[in-house]
Amino acid sequence: MKTEYKIFAGVAGFLFAAATLYGFWTHGENGEVEWIGLVALILSGLLCTMCGTFFWFVSRRIDLRPEDREDGEIAEGAGEIGFFSPGSYWPFGIALAASVAGLGLVFWMWWLIAVGLIMVIVAASAMIFEYYSGTRHTAEH
Repeated sequence: MKTEYKIFAGVAGFLFAAATLYGFWTHGENGEVEWIGLVALILSGLLCTMCGTFFWFVSRRIDLRPEDREDGEIAEGAGEIGFFSPGSYWPFGIALAASVAGLGLVFWMWWLIAVGLIMVIVAASAMIFEYYSGTRHTAEH
C-alpha cells in the first residue's frame, strides 16, 4: 500500500500546485479568478488526499506486500486474491439509479432526486448483501 499512497499524494500535490497556478493565472489574465476551474482542481486534490490518507493508514496496519519491498519477487504475489462476483447485475442498477438522481439534479426536480437517491440506497444495499445467506453461526454452550 506504500506505493499507492505515494502515487495519490503526488497527484494531490500536483493538483494543489495546479490550482494555485490556475488561480493566479486567471486573476492575471482577467482581473478576477475563474472559480469553477479552481474549485474543481481543489476538490480533485482533496479527493486524492482522501484516497492517499486511506492507503497510508492501511499500509501502517498490514505487513509489507511483495510489491512494496525492494527484494520482492513476482512469484510471491501469486495465489488467490479474493472473491469477485462472476456476474452481478447490481452495478448496472447502481449506475441507472445514479443516472436518475443526476437527471433530477440537472433539471432540479426534487422528487426525482429523492427517487434516485432511494434507488441508489436500495441498489447498493442489494449489491452488498447479494451473497449473504442469512445463516448465523452461534456458539453452543
